[in-house]
Amino acid sequence: MLFVVASFALTVLCWGLYGPLLHEGQHQMSTVEGQYARLLPFVCVGLAYFAVGVVAPIAWLQTRGEQGHWTSRGALLSLGAGALGALGALGIVMAFTFGGKPSYVMPLVFGGAPVVNSFVTIFLARKMKEIGPMFLAGLIIVVLGAVTVLIFKPADAAKPKADAAVAAKTDSAPDPAPEGIEDVVVEQTKEATKTASNFLLQLLSIATVVVCWGTYGPTLHKGQAAMDNSKMRPLLCVGISYFVIAVLGSELILSVYPENSHWDFTGAVWSLMAGAAGALGALGIIMAFNFGGKPVYVMPLVFGGAPVVNTFFTIVAKGQYNQINPLFWAGLIMVIAGAVIVLVFAPRGGPKKPAKKPAESAEPSPA
Repeated sequence: MLFVVASFALTVLCWGLYGPLLHEGQHQMSTVEGQYARLLPFVCVGLAYFAVGVVAPIAWLQTRGEQGHWTSRGALLSLGAGALGALGALGIVMAFTFGGKPSYVMPLVFGGAPVVNSFVTIFLARKMKEIGPMFLAGLIIVVLGAVTVLIFKPADAAKPKADAAVAAKTDSAPDPAPEGIEDVVVEQTKEATKTASNFLLQLLSIATVVVCWGTYGPTLHKGQAAMDNSKMRPLLCVGISYFVIAVLGSELILSVYPENSHWDFTGAVWSLMAGAAGALGALGIIMAFNFGGKPVYVMPLVFGGAPVVNTFFTIVAKGQYNQINPLFWAGLIMVIAGAVIVLVFAPRGGPKKPAKKPAESAEPSPA
């Protein structure tokens, strides 16, 4: 259990830093002030996954080797897990592209993904009877605590001067020429339709992330088990999937729908560090599974702890110590308390029953 905790703690730290690092990369690679690049930083994430998740495992397997072996089922499941992780990351990018805000996108993701993960794990393992009320209570506390931390984290300071300048400019602008009532109705209808369409696309993107990241852990666990608990082989498959979706897929989208972004050295470095953090987090999950951890409690703790690390990193980077809401601390306490409950009451399964020896056939004693 100590090695399990240390392994998923690595994931919590890395995935907690993933968002701020990628956010900075998006800022540096944008060509429009106040906007963030979407797909170019995602390409860098895919390149980092290729280095950490493909090149490094190949070198490890060639020079040192490890337990386990390649199987078609294990490779397909691990590739599928990588695809789920990459599609989930792309779903967040698309949710922001359609106008979603981190203030509600990320709480919905981190609140919904562990719930989906737990139910998928329970369903696949057919261990519904082993789930006790205390474990479910701990899971709910972790989710609620993570959402509370995200909602009540310190907000960026407003810019009243800039807002006042914009308002003054708007007030001084001449009124547009009057239009016919039909044109006004048509314009308002188009605007309302666009808003409703973007909102539905936001919900679809968020739902995609929740489902993909919720099923990521159980799928990866089964892929690893199918390869006899190999560590590098599943990671290699995850890296390949990320490269295909994040690099090749993003380049394909950019060729059809270009964005206001450009290649920038500083932005690329930040985005590559984000991708490396994501890949190391995936390795942490694989290690946790390798030491006996189960998706039913490893993934909820990861999804509960990563946003807390993310928020604290943001607070330290922006110097927002004096803006912390008491409810933020309450949410943090809930995450810690729920994590302890989940670990203590996590289903571990009963001891394996010894195999029954075949009954010896009765032979007639010699006369």
